[in-house]
Amino acid sequence: MAPSTIHLPNGQTLSVTPVFGGIQFKVNDQHTHHNAFPPGWTIVINSEDEEDDHLSPPPSTSAHTQSDPDATPRAEVPKEKVHHVHRYRRPTLRSDHLFISSISNPSSNDFRPASSPTRQIAMMLWATLWWYFHQPAPSPHLTNSASAQTPEAGRPKADWRININREGIFKGKHLLPKLERMGIVASEDSSVGSDPSDGVTNAGEGWMHMFICQRTFWQLDPRIYLFTLTPTQANSPYPSISPSVSRPSSPNRNSTLSASRVDNEGGILQPAQALAAHIGRSNTPPGPFTSTSHLPTFYPPPPPQYTFTVNNIRHPIRPKPPRQGEIIYTRWVPSLGQYLSFRIASLSKQPCMYRGPSSTPPHTDTSGFGPSARESLLRSGMTTSASEPVVPTMSGLNIQDDDSTMQMTDTELLHKWMNDPRVAYSWGESGPASHQESFLKHGLTSKHSFPVIGCFDGKPFGFFEIYWVKEDKLAGLLGGEVGDYDRGLHVLVGEQEFRGSHRVKVWLSALVHYCWLNDMRTNVVMMEPRVDNEKLRRYCEDVGFYKEREVSFPHKQSNLMKLKREAWTAPAL
Repeated sequence: MAPSTIHLPNGQTLSVTPVFGGIQFKVNDQHTHHNAFPPGWTIVINSEDEEDDHLSPPPSTSAHTQSDPDATPRAEVPKEKVHHVHRYRRPTLRSDHLFISSISNPSSNDFRPASSPTRQIAMMLWATLWWYFHQPAPSPHLTNSASAQTPEAGRPKADWRININREGIFKGKHLLPKLERMGIVASEDSSVGSDPSDGVTNAGEGWMHMFICQRTFWQLDPRIYLFTLTPTQANSPYPSISPSVSRPSSPNRNSTLSASRVDNEGGILQPAQALAAHIGRSNTPPGPFTSTSHLPTFYPPPPPQYTFTVNNIRHPIRPKPPRQGEIIYTRWVPSLGQYLSFRIASLSKQPCMYRGPSSTPPHTDTSGFGPSARESLLRSGMTTSASEPVVPTMSGLNIQDDDSTMQMTDTELLHKWMNDPRVAYSWGESGPASHQESFLKHGLTSKHSFPVIGCFDGKPFGFFEIYWVKEDKLAGLLGGEVGDYDRGLHVLVGEQEFRGSHRVKVWLSALVHYCWLNDMRTNVVMMEPRVDNEKLRRYCEDVGFYKEREVSFPHKQSNLMKLKREAWTAPAL
C-alpha cells in the first residue's frame, strides 16, 4: 500500500504510511495547524477469508459402516470452520479486522494530556475509519455456500463493515463499552450476557465481536469526535483559534496600537480584522469545529416541543438556524481535490470571507489574508506578521478590482445567478438587485427554512434552500404522509464552471448528508423539481432519490422525489 494523505473535515491532514506490522497515521503541520492533533498512532489491520471457503473435512465414517452396516448411524459431526488471516491489501466486504496498537502522545511540555483518554481514542478511531471508508468499496454481494452457484449480480447484498478487535489499546475492560455508547462501534449481541465478571475483572465475551458499517459511519457527526488538545503555555508554538478578540484593552498613548482602527463598540481591530472590514465581513461566525475550549462541538437536538402554524399545522418548534455567514458543513472531496462547504447566506453589504479549509496548502498562506489581499500587502510594503501590530490603512492598500464571486456579496451573487436565462427558466426570480435582496430577506426570516450558499474551496457556486416539509406548502399536497422531521431541498447552480453530473452528485449527496447529520430524527429528504426538468430528476435518481408520484402546486407540476435514510449509504466521494 502506497503512502497517502487524508483530509479531515476540520481541515487537518494526516499522512498514512505502511510500517512494519501495521499502518501509521501521522499528523501533518503539527506546529502550524490551528487544530492540534495527537502526533500519530499505529493500527494493525488484517483481512480474513470467508469462513465458508475453508471447511475442514469431517471425520471419516467409512470404517464404522464397513464393520457394522446395520448399526445406528452416529450424529453428523459439524464441520469446523477454519479462519485464514492475511495481510490487508484492499477492503473486503466483511472480512477486515483492525485495532489500534500504539499511540504517540505529544510532549507534556507543549500540551496538557487529554482530559478524556477515551475521547482521544475515539477521535483516532474515527479518523482511521475516515481513511478506511474512503478506500475503493468492495463488491456488495455476499458469497457463501448458499449463493455460490448464483450469478454474482443476483447474489444477496450486505452492508460494508469492518470488525474492531479487542486487542492493543482496546483490551481495557471499560473502553469498548464506552466506544459502543458513543456510537462508533456496535455488536449484534444486544444481551446483558451471563458473565458476572463482565466489567468487573474483564470485558466479557459479548464485547469480542464489535464492528461498524459504512452506512453508520457516514451518519456519525464528526463534531462528536473531533476536538483539539489544549496548549500548556500562552506562548506555545501550537496556536489556539479564537473567533474574535478577547477582552480588548484600552489603547495606550505609547503603544503602536494607538493609531489602530477602532470598531463601533470601542474594541481594537487586529490587522486581519481591520483588513477584513474593508474586503469582507470582519466578524463572520466561526465554522462548525471552532472551539476555544478545545472540546467537541456537537450538541444533541433538544426534546421536541410542539406548536401550531397559522394554518393549524402541528409541528415541533424548530431550533434556530446558524447565523448569517456561518459554515454548516465542510468535507474534502477526493475526486475533485477540493473542499466542499455550505454556509448560511447573508444580507451583509460586505462579501462573506471564507474561513473554512481549502485545498491550498496551509503553509502557502500564513498571514490569515486571502491571496489577493496578501499580495496587496506585500506590494504596499506592509508586514503580515501577527506579532507586529500594524493596522493597514485605506491608502496603504492596493486591492485590484476583482469580479470573482469571492468578492461579491450574497445579494450580488443572487442577482447574477437569478438573471441567468437558464436559472430564470426554473426559478423565475429574475429582476433588479432589490428583488433578489427581498427574496433573500424573505428566506432568512422564514421560520421553517433557511438559504445556503455552496462553495468549492471557498468560491461560491450555488444557492440552496433547506426546509422542514411539515410546515411547507408541500405538506398540504401530501396529506398525513409527512414526518415531523422530514426535510426538503431547493437547488440552484449559478456558476458555469461548477456544472456537470459529477459535481451535482457531490453537492447534492452532501446536502442530504447534512440533513442526516443535523437531526438524527430526519428519516426522509424530499425534492419537488418541475416535471419538465428531466435532467434534475435523473441527477436525483443518481444520488438515490426515487420518484413517488407527481404533485400539483398552483404554479407548477412537480415530481415528488424522496430519499429515505435507511436506503442511503454514503456521500459521493
